[in-house]
Amino acid sequence: MALHTEWIRYGANGEYLGYLAHLDRLSDGQPAVIVFQEIWGVDEHIQDVTERFARAGYVALAPDLYAEGGKRKPGLEPEAIEAVKRFLDSVPPQAWHDAAARDRALETLPEPERTTVRHTFGQLFGGLNLDAYNAHLLAAAAFLRDTYPMSKGQPVVSVGFCMGGGLSARLATLDPKLAGAVIFYGQAPGKEQIPNIQCPVRGFYASLDPRITDAVPAFAEEMKKAGKDFQYRVYEGAHHAFFNDTRASYHAKAARSAFAEVLTFFNQVTGGV
Repeated sequence: MALHTEWIRYGANGEYLGYLAHLDRLSDGQPAVIVFQEIWGVDEHIQDVTERFARAGYVALAPDLYAEGGKRKPGLEPEAIEAVKRFLDSVPPQAWHDAAARDRALETLPEPERTTVRHTFGQLFGGLNLDAYNAHLLAAAAFLRDTYPMSKGQPVVSVGFCMGGGLSARLATLDPKLAGAVIFYGQAPGKEQIPNIQCPVRGFYASLDPRITDAVPAFAEEMKKAGKDFQYRVYEGAHHAFFNDTRASYHAKAARSAFAEVLTFFNQVTGGV
């Protein structure tokens, strides 16, 4: 079957934008997957991941969390984010988190690229406020579960990467009807939010990503105390963002293993055979 893809508007007033993919000519009654973006937005990589889930037989939607009213927020346009990616790829990894080294490298860029990168870098890395996305997360789940004909009335699951991993976990605390949630190297929800989780949760982490991975055992213990279903895997030798095959951090063995496990998990929680 051919793959159908489109950018769609949804929400009570069509205020949200997302990238939708599913196989052509599938009958109605298909389970759905929400694919939550990395900090880079719904770029070509996230669109590709969304299409992978569509080819596996799901209705897949990647909400564009940087869009308002169908357009990207100022400073978060795709071309501006790509300029930040190029800049970060051109400097040593330690400069990512060293403001002085970063500023020295920025001074070598010509204008107007220098101003664009400085502004967009601040937008992206100025601190994540996950609470700001709650309404959008719930709208995406409601659209797939209650409105979109092909997935209406069917189970909805979520998966996210980095920033999106935290959002996948957050949706599990917000949506009691969510059938399952997967976290790829994302921030765990707060201890006070764990009792709200009603679905099974799976996590995939990297041994060389201590900022995220070191907090996972405590999260697992809190989930266990609360009687929640949480299982996770840590891949030795893998770095943060090991699933992103467009980045230097890509780890083929870890990504291949994790994707197979995610598909098996989603099949189980959505009523597959």
